[in-house]
Amino acid sequence: MEERLQKVISECGYASRRKAEELIKEGRVSVNGEVVNTLGVKVKPSDIICIDNITLTKSEKEYYLINKPRGVISSVSDDLERKTVVDLIDTELRIFPVGRLDYDTTGILILTNDGSLTNILTSPRNQVPKTYLVKLDRAIEMNDFYKIKDGVVIEGRKVFVKRLKLKKQPKDKDVSYIEITVIEGRNHIIKKLFKSLGYNVDKLSRIGYGNLTLGKLQSGEYRTLNKKEVHELYAFKR
Repeated sequence: MEERLQKVISECGYASRRKAEELIKEGRVSVNGEVVNTLGVKVKPSDIICIDNITLTKSEKEYYLINKPRGVISSVSDDLERKTVVDLIDTELRIFPVGRLDYDTTGILILTNDGSLTNILTSPRNQVPKTYLVKLDRAIEMNDFYKIKDGVVIEGRKVFVKRLKLKKQPKDKDVSYIEITVIEGRNHIIKKLFKSLGYNVDKLSRIGYGNLTLGKLQSGEYRTLNKKEVHELYAFKR
């Protein structure tokens, strides 16, 4: 049975499907000795696929949940040689983060070599919920709180909030702590959401992702996902 080249690369655990498409466009992929640099090519199980002259082989799937620290890059590598989330995981296999968290954002991040699961979790149509704990630079006004609940338009598209909760608002400090759950993954969307209403986000941590929570994981710590957790993540596919 023939399948698209980028899908096969992804399922082998080398990279996400999007990254596989970039590798193809860059001319770094060959099939049976011939360089492929256009999308849409299909391959058979017997075909020999190479990336950067290294033959692609299927590897065991690994799944990790890390509590990403502040100041770590959500990437496989970094041109500026800053520490990445992959550097924090002790594995011999090539893994990659599912989506990303900003440099200064902490919390839940999944790393895996399972391209199929990555596609499920990052596809907007699957509406995987993500929960964040937000510290604002001042106390939130209630009319703004309800505006967020109703949905604020950011860059021409409404941000749909599944859950919004005022966690803490100390009387002696001009700050607010808010828990918010959204079902999308646009870059900086939480910061942009509050910025549109005149608030700056001082601290941001992702505390929930799909069926997963941080539990007792401290900053920089990680654990493997069990079969039940992986199965529940796959169940988000629509």
